[in-house]
Amino acid sequence: MQVSLRVVVADDHPVILFGAEHALLKFPGIQVVGRARQSTELIKTLQSTECDVLVTDLAMPGGQYGDGLQLIDYLRRNFPNLPIVVLTMLENAALLKRLRELGVTSVVNKSDDLSHIALAVQHVGRRMAYMSPSVKAVFDGLRVNSAGRRDDSKLSGRELEVVRLFVSGMTIKEISQRLNRSIKTISTQKNAAMRKLGIDRDSQLFQYAQSNGLLNLSSNSVKDTGNES
Repeated sequence: MQVSLRVVVADDHPVILFGAEHALLKFPGIQVVGRARQSTELIKTLQSTECDVLVTDLAMPGGQYGDGLQLIDYLRRNFPNLPIVVLTMLENAALLKRLRELGVTSVVNKSDDLSHIALAVQHVGRRMAYMSPSVKAVFDGLRVNSAGRRDDSKLSGRELEVVRLFVSGMTIKEISQRLNRSIKTISTQKNAAMRKLGIDRDSQLFQYAQSNGLLNLSSNSVKDTGNES
């Protein structure tokens, strides 16, 4: 007799939440035992419900435990044995690398057929990795296209500070005045951060910032570990 996989699904969009659950229930051996629309509901559900796999959206603002990489990091530390399937619309190689570093081996792009969610659940239930077609194609493509550029997604404290202020809506000039650095220095640090992340456009920088919780960081939480270069 086939063992049923108990799944908790989290997404802040009701249509996606319903669609994901509907897609999962089409597959024998998968049972949806919980639902959540932000991180507070998700953690409460995980604490009170036994489950084998978590399927969660990456961007779910509004909850007590944040979203993006901040939430994934919390989940990995507090539920270390729980396999996670991440749902996302973001297409960024540095983000995918960070997810993998946090122990997430299965990612599904919402633009792919929703049946890939169930396939991912089946894979992680057997401790196997799974990436939906667009995620795999984008990750491989960006990795190839970034040849010759640094693949190091770790930013210095000052680079992180500049990125945080930039995505909060400040101009390069305003950031230079606030941090008492030259406009040239601020511009150089912003460009260095984008280069490390494999990002070419400001719109991608905003996506990255949203996905890893930079928009929720306070200036006091950013350590100044870099040099003005």
